[in-house]
Amino acid sequence: MGTAISRQRLRQAKWAYTTRRVEQKQKFSLLSGDLSPNPGDLLLAEVVELGQHKRLELVTSRRATLFEGDEIVVAYGNRYAPDQFEGVLPAALGNCRLVAAGGVAARLLNRHQNVRSATRIKPLGLLADSDGQRINLCDYRLQRCESLPKKPLVLVVAGTSMNSGKTTACANLVKGLARRKIKVAAAKFTGTGAGADYRTLVDAGAEPVFDFLDAGYVSTYRLDRTELLDVVMTLGGELVASQPEVIIIEVADGLLQRETARLFATGEFTDWIDGVLFAANDALGAQAGVAWLTARQLPVIGITGVLTSSPLARREAEEVTGLPVFTTSSLARVSVSALLHDCLHSRRRIEQELLGAT
Repeated sequence: MGTAISRQRLRQAKWAYTTRRVEQKQKFSLLSGDLSPNPGDLLLAEVVELGQHKRLELVTSRRATLFEGDEIVVAYGNRYAPDQFEGVLPAALGNCRLVAAGGVAARLLNRHQNVRSATRIKPLGLLADSDGQRINLCDYRLQRCESLPKKPLVLVVAGTSMNSGKTTACANLVKGLARRKIKVAAAKFTGTGAGADYRTLVDAGAEPVFDFLDAGYVSTYRLDRTELLDVVMTLGGELVASQPEVIIIEVADGLLQRETARLFATGEFTDWIDGVLFAANDALGAQAGVAWLTARQLPVIGITGVLTSSPLARREAEEVTGLPVFTTSSLARVSVSALLHDCLHSRRRIEQELLGAT
């Protein structure tokens, strides 16, 4: 059995974005001692020493200032972020780090040399229900569907790396479709739990919006193929059920990241999508990414991302890939939205004709 914990104490704690699906009004208890955490377990922790993350992204996505001594509710998990930290699930409830502002507790493995070390936190215990059963994000997940019908058009935005312009591209794509009164749904299939990307898609006009937290995963780093398929079938099913005309999906990090590569090797995912818009930091990255995707027979329909800030880089990318290059802001224009929409329709029609011929 867990130790009772007052509702007032938990109300005063800062609940991280990663806990957004958890019902806070239920009765909680606290488990401590010789325990091994699981990914998605909820942790009540004390802030010991501030580091890179001096603010915590709350359930509402507001970034709350952290003070040493604060109590926070976060989720155990892994993190992959080349520009910041690599963190993994610790073996026990010893001191650990806040490796993501969205609320991920982990053992720190590596950090980028240009960022401060991660904020230190002291675990006070795992949150449990009134019967002493651990509370995990999986307890609040959406149901998985069994198949993904090819009815809405599906456009995926992938990229060379973290911070290559994927989220900005997704948001502008959503806005362009919304301006044409096209119902669009969106989701982020991989990454680490954080509200900024989620809220950006909501603000752009997507309805509904999901991320992997809705499938019960605090992050997708170190997920195996079965778990990645679970994310695809769960979020994909919810997106399709909302009956949009177009679905926009962001795939985090770069193509060489292990889980991203695994996702693009998952037939249920690749058979479902109609096109890929590729975000890159430079022309060479665009060329390599298009070659990687084309070798796997994935339909790349254009280039976007950070490189489009430079007219010279845009020109180089067009020359080496033979594909149209769209500035991220242009994706929100009605004319560009119509062009991409027509491209997806044409690819879907050709695919159906080929299937009919066989």
